[in-house]
Amino acid sequence: MDKFIRVFRWISILEAISFLVLLLIAMPLKYMFNSPEMVSTVGMAHGVLFVLYVMGAYWMYEKLNWSLKTLVIVIICSILPFGPFYADKKYLPNNK
Repeated sequence: MDKFIRVFRWISILEAISFLVLLLIAMPLKYMFNSPEMVSTVGMAHGVLFVLYVMGAYWMYEKLNWSLKTLVIVIICSILPFGPFYADKKYLPNNK
């Protein structure tokens, strides 16, 4: 079980970082400097990570016996900047 939590944690971290890179670096490059290349690359990576995050959240819902409310909160966190970091700290078991 710890292995799967660790994998979900890494997906969560990568999803959050890709979203922040998309918002704070790629989008300004596209709209302020007319350089859209990074948006397509980072956007694709973020899209894949987002799907993996939602699938992983559902898997955690089943394995950790989360309530439906917790699942919804964790999924909403995926669309908020820094949200996955919050979900990690609040809803995943501590690995210590």
